Amino acid sequence: MPRPKVLYVSDLAYPARGRRYCDEDIYLTSRLREAFDLAIAHPKDAAGLMAGFDTVVIRNSGPVIDYPDAYRHFRERARATGQRVYNPLTGKADMAGKQYLVDLTELGFPVIPTVDDLRHLDRLPRVAEYVVKPKAGADSHGLEFVSADDLTEKEDVLIQPKIDFRYEVSFYFVDHGFQYALNAPDPARRWELARYEPSREDLEFARRFIDWNGLEHGIQRVDACRTREGELLLVELEDLNPYLSLDRTSDETRAGFVEAMTASVLRSLG
Repeated sequence: MPRPKVLYVSDLAYPARGRRYCDEDIYLTSRLREAFDLAIAHPKDAAGLMAGFDTVVIRNSGPVIDYPDAYRHFRERARATGQRVYNPLTGKADMAGKQYLVDLTELGFPVIPTVDDLRHLDRLPRVAEYVVKPKAGADSHGLEFVSADDLTEKEDVLIQPKIDFRYEVSFYFVDHGFQYALNAPDPARRWELARYEPSREDLEFARRFIDWNGLEHGIQRVDACRTREGELLLVELEDLNPYLSLDRTSDETRAGFVEAMTASVLRSLG
């Protein structure tokens, strides 16, 4: 049987702060080639190249706000031609923008309370300082800390209370299977990650968002913060191109992740 052909989308030159995205993609593609015929493409080239491939795997391509027209064209072409995409383009979280944080707040999910209208500020805890960020933002682009007195009405932004948290923690999933967790013990050094052993309650928290998103296949990262009171709150659900921090995991964990991802991509081909 012929091996499946994968177009692996990544911007190897993306200037990520505090880490090198390209190293992760070089490692993953070297391992995925054991199961697939694979080529790497820049995000701006994906729409024009994808026709000859069984699936397009979106990985560390950087925030799509850096190339919105190319990403929009890619999505339109993929849907029009029935091209398989991994992750599927049906994600309801970061893949579709940040509106889901407002929606999940209204649904009573354990997220950092979020509104998108100053008229709804009374729905948030009263604090001295707020976080204001674009709905289409990523990687902290456009994020501002604003005092309560300086808040002004803006379009397409989110407003959240500034949370005094103990640490951040991320849970990594392939399909609905938990793979590993990492946390940043020092909030000021968010990319200095260490292995984290989640409790049963932690995993129930993370899986609640994976179940809500409903992706049949794909890689997702649930980012949360631990408040001073011990509660976990969702920061974001990354379902488009989550950076995996595989260099912060063990050899055994990396091998297990590659095995799970390979099996997931194969399943997605039907």
